[in-house]
Amino acid sequence: MRIAFDTAPGERPVLLVHGFASTAAVTWSGSGWVRALGEVGRGAITPDLRGHGRSDKPHRPDDYLPRQLAADLVAVLDMLELEQVDVIGYSLGSRVVAAMARLAPERVRSLVLGGAGPLELFDTWDQGEVNRFLRSGDLPSDPTIAAVFGPAIIAGADREALMACVQGMAGSTLDVPVGIRQLFVAGGADQIPAGVALLAAERGAGYVELPGRTHLSALTAREFKQAALEFLT
Repeated sequence: MRIAFDTAPGERPVLLVHGFASTAAVTWSGSGWVRALGEVGRGAITPDLRGHGRSDKPHRPDDYLPRQLAADLVAVLDMLELEQVDVIGYSLGSRVVAAMARLAPERVRSLVLGGAGPLELFDTWDQGEVNRFLRSGDLPSDPTIAAVFGPAIIAGADREALMACVQGMAGSTLDVPVGIRQLFVAGGADQIPAGVALLAAERGAGYVELPGRTHLSALTAREFKQAALEFLT
């Protein structure tokens, strides 16, 4: 399995993991994260998850189980000869980095989990509706399906790979081993991470809410970047 990634120079590079139906370039470079890290002297590692961007795109759901995507990230760290890193995930990426922390806790110094809560979105979808929308364009009853997949389809994403990713990651958790520092961040107008404030409180983790920010606009928020950088200092 070939996993594409880019690096940006700097000390103590941060691993940045994008969300579903996006790419590292769109999520992290396009929203100013790589630049913000560079301004404080931190490097960045930005992989494309399998099924996305320039990485390989298998079509079997078993190739997208949380442990598999997590193992890809560990392989990237191995290639770069990095023993331990700070990690930031967003949306689906938060669930992947949580799986990485379970798979290889010694590789994770601290975690910033953005745009994700206790309820896993894919687990709420009717898989038949997802399949019909991807194959024939039939509008689903759940508008989030079209909202998530529509832009990706227009951009030419591999539909079979995205469907397999939905099936493989459905029901994935944000469980992280005890002892790894965690910060949760979510937009105040974002319904996807519903319940995240309570989850953070139960874990004794930090939580930052971004007033008025949606699932997409939270990524560009200066407050998000500032909170993450302060936490990772």
